[in-house]
Amino acid sequence: MTHPRVRLDEVIHSPVRFSVVAALASAATIEFRVLRDLVEVSDSVLSKQIATLEEAEYVAVSKFRVGRRTRTSLTLTSQGRKAFDQHVRALRDIADGVTFPLPTDDQENG
Repeated sequence: MTHPRVRLDEVIHSPVRFSVVAALASAATIEFRVLRDLVEVSDSVLSKQIATLEEAEYVAVSKFRVGRRTRTSLTLTSQGRKAFDQHVRALRDIADGVTFPLPTDDQENG
């Protein structure tokens, strides 16, 4: 039997990246500034974490204009969604506890 922790995704495991991916999993697209406020981090912290997620191909970044300003929107890729779902399942399995075999009478008296 293999412990569920081996299924945890090292890219997503960081608390900030986990928070980012979880937020993106609940919406089609989120603007950078909205996401920043949701996960309660600075612009620079979010930028760094997004760069890591983008490098892993978990997040797609796109730019668009609103008037004279450029905005950034983020979307969870299908690869990112799959990684997130697997990571959450592993966390749930860990939280549910590892099932140990019950001792037999011979082992208890042994």
